Amino acid sequence: MTFLFLPSRALGEVYTQVAYRLSYTLCTVKTPLILRTRADTSRIIKNIEISKDLQDLVADLINYLVRRDDVTCLTVVSDPVYLNVFEGALFKGIYTVPNIMIVVEEREDLLSPNFNTLESLRQARNDGCNVYLIILANGLQVTRLLKFGYKYRLLDTRAKYIMLHDVRLFHSANHYLWKSIVNVIFLKYHSKVIGDVKSKAWFDLSTVPFPNIIKEIFIPRRVDIWRRNKFHYGRDLFADKTGNLYDEVLNVVYVDHVPSVVVTKSNATNKVGGVEIEILKTLAQKMHFKPKLYEPINVESQKWGHKQDNGSFSGLLGEMVNSGADVALGNLQYTPSHLEMTDLSIPYTSQCWTFLTPEALTDNSWKTLILPFKLNMWIAVLLVLLVTGSIFYGLAIYYMNLLNYKGVSEGFEANDRKMSYTKPVGLYLFGEISNSILYTYGMLVVVSLPKLPTGWSIRLLTGWYWLYCILLVVSYRASMTAILANPTPRVTIDTLQELVDSKIACGGWGSETKKFFLESLDEMGQKIGEMFENVDDPEQATNKIAQGIFAYYDSENFLKYLTVKRKNMVLMTSPENNTRDRNLHIMKDCVVNIPISIGFHKNSPLKPLADVYLRRIVEVGLVEKWLNDAMYKIRTREKNEEEVKALINLKKLYCAFVALSIGYTLSSICLFLEFMHWHFVVKRDPGFDKYAMNEYYMHKNKKK
Repeated sequence: MTFLFLPSRALGEVYTQVAYRLSYTLCTVKTPLILRTRADTSRIIKNIEISKDLQDLVADLINYLVRRDDVTCLTVVSDPVYLNVFEGALFKGIYTVPNIMIVVEEREDLLSPNFNTLESLRQARNDGCNVYLIILANGLQVTRLLKFGYKYRLLDTRAKYIMLHDVRLFHSANHYLWKSIVNVIFLKYHSKVIGDVKSKAWFDLSTVPFPNIIKEIFIPRRVDIWRRNKFHYGRDLFADKTGNLYDEVLNVVYVDHVPSVVVTKSNATNKVGGVEIEILKTLAQKMHFKPKLYEPINVESQKWGHKQDNGSFSGLLGEMVNSGADVALGNLQYTPSHLEMTDLSIPYTSQCWTFLTPEALTDNSWKTLILPFKLNMWIAVLLVLLVTGSIFYGLAIYYMNLLNYKGVSEGFEANDRKMSYTKPVGLYLFGEISNSILYTYGMLVVVSLPKLPTGWSIRLLTGWYWLYCILLVVSYRASMTAILANPTPRVTIDTLQELVDSKIACGGWGSETKKFFLESLDEMGQKIGEMFENVDDPEQATNKIAQGIFAYYDSENFLKYLTVKRKNMVLMTSPENNTRDRNLHIMKDCVVNIPISIGFHKNSPLKPLADVYLRRIVEVGLVEKWLNDAMYKIRTREKNEEEVKALINLKKLYCAFVALSIGYTLSSICLFLEFMHWHFVVKRDPGFDKYAMNEYYMHKNKKK
């Protein structure tokens, strides 16, 4: 056995200085708590021995819970007035149960408890204690303790509570506590009837009237009566109060955000649908409540809400923080900031969050003529053209010199020992370097030679060069056909690196998103955070994206909705006025995949059972089905920007006109140069005679 011995001194000196935490985790033996001090309760309760009756009731309650296997750990909070209730006799009469005992001073402010009390409460929460036994004489201390534990989540509001009945607990300022702490039993003592010898003191056990709404006056609901060491009705003291809410009306605040909540406006009414609305309908059917949907004030500008100068919140989160709503719908991300202000259900899906970016206006249709080959391929083709043309020229010169050297009679005519040479058939094609390059280029574009050249070496080279030209031309034509048939390639932003390099501004909703990027471990994310802007209006953001100066951050499905909405708006207006607008493009890389949940008010008792049903909804595939239904209209309205296959339009043939324009330009330049040469060189030659131009050119050729 384990004993705790306290020195024999005044109780006030012992417990007013420190709050003891006693933890017992026993398996096979009981551990009595032996206290050698006794508190005088005569000043509080007269004419009765309440400590003995309360001790017996507490023992019965603990044994009742232990028999139901509902106790993992017991947390006892008491003060010097009721400390004798927890003498060794109590622990002798109960089953073995791990416990943490906290003794607080009578004057301690539990809205700001001391370090020992705070650490004990935190340890109890970390150890998973699911039963709190709060026996304090001062009801104000109890309310302040509950407020403190509620605000900082140091008390498990979904645990089972046993505390003394005190009217100060039910003040209107404390009503919000009893919307969360519903598994509670209030112990109200009734003395025996004076003059009646057989009458006994008894306790009235009452609880919170959940799910009934607490209005101006808190009226607890009786559960049972304890008298003569037994319960009168034998009811379940901690029955589940969330399984059947008896058609209670719950306030549900929502924000329009596709596909979670889809609002369709029809005249003066709004038709609300979406994934989370379907989930809400299912929960309402299983838990038997009626949802009352409403939007927060100034929803168009506030949406989820901003933190005000006074520390409060507006929008949807403001409704949850101020306990105005029981459930919140609106694509709530499972983030620490949201968990701090609300209770989030288990995530029912995860969404890809990325940026909506502009596409580049650059049109490369004029480059279609050179697009079939890469730069290195074009360099290789040009080098082969120059090298092959030079080889043809060299072989032609060699043959002409060879024939001149042998003095072939068919190619010479003697006249006063002066030999006049006639070029063999076909060699004139490559006899000059300019003609050689020109005819070599002609073969490359599949233009046949006017005559077959003389010389077997030139003929063989011509044959193999023709094979090379055929393969090259076939590859070029196939690639050109594919380019003309396929849609025009788009210049898009698909990574954070490309977004940072583009130098365009970016933004999204809320300061928390900016903080997320600034605190990112990724260098690119930090750069995004530095230039991140807070945007309240998504439509305004899409207009800036169409101008090519902005990128908007949100979930991928919502960005698809914005893209389709923008296209439909452009089609309904005059498309001619929007020819300069850029197309909207969703970045392919996900910045982060974020879990999405439904929100409940802080410390909501509805969350545990709602999580059970929500998990079943996800497992059977209903969420995926509802998501497809919500996105169906958007996907059908989303126009396919790819052009029809194998359809050639004027825009794709810009390259042909570019090539023709280049030819016109070069021809005009050559014509101008020839004109200048004729007038400023030929005509000014002393030997020029416009009436005997043949003699002039013969004389010029002889000089050469």
